[in-house]
Amino acid sequence: MKIKILGSGTSTGVPEIGCGCPVCTSTDYKDKRLRTSALIETDDSRILIDCGPDFRQQVMPLVFDRLDGVLITHDHYDHVSGLDDLRPFSRFGEIPIYVQSDVANHLRAKMPYCFVDNSYPGAPKIFLNEVSVNIPFFINQTKITPIRVFHGNLPILGYRINNIGYITDMKDMPDEAYQILKGVDVLILNALRVLEHPTHQNLEDAIEVSKKIGARKTYLIHMSHHIGLHQEVQQLLPEDIILAWDGLTIEV
Repeated sequence: MKIKILGSGTSTGVPEIGCGCPVCTSTDYKDKRLRTSALIETDDSRILIDCGPDFRQQVMPLVFDRLDGVLITHDHYDHVSGLDDLRPFSRFGEIPIYVQSDVANHLRAKMPYCFVDNSYPGAPKIFLNEVSVNIPFFINQTKITPIRVFHGNLPILGYRINNIGYITDMKDMPDEAYQILKGVDVLILNALRVLEHPTHQNLEDAIEVSKKIGARKTYLIHMSHHIGLHQEVQQLLPEDIILAWDGLTIEV
């Protein structure tokens, strides 16, 4: 199984518009962060996690091939605003979008032309599949379990895909989510910045969650420019915790 990090940045991306801080002006490609998204390839499936405003830019360098499904964590702009750019992938057939029920309702309201019986020619061929927390489903033979996590007070989804855990925008999660993720080989986990934040984990939070889950390797995502320079921060982290970067490929 292979995971490609398409984007590792928070909602503003890095560099942030109008900012002249050392991170935003860095020439290190690992300090350039598009909005968070990932592509997972298993033996029988290609699965996209979230589809934000940078999706087109993120997939242009990749081999053009089918998508078997899109997992949505929540409906904030930086996670769903690229769904219309799935149109070219419709050539391979309809693409199921997996969401919790409230997100399905929001997407129908925000993008009604995508989810009507008689859509206009050229609309993406996508349809919504509602999923439930802790109830596994399959994309082909790939097992996926939606997990409840909290983005501040907002209930959103994380996912376990085979032996990978994927969580973004989380502040905390219930004990049952920890049990589902216990001992995964790879954990992909959000860490917004060093200082405390009301709706996202900071770096210290992410390290503690990684230890509690006991992942073999943890890769941090959804980082803002406040996380610091990649090279400097990475030197301070435990060996099994890695700051992800755009374009990183993880083999499992």
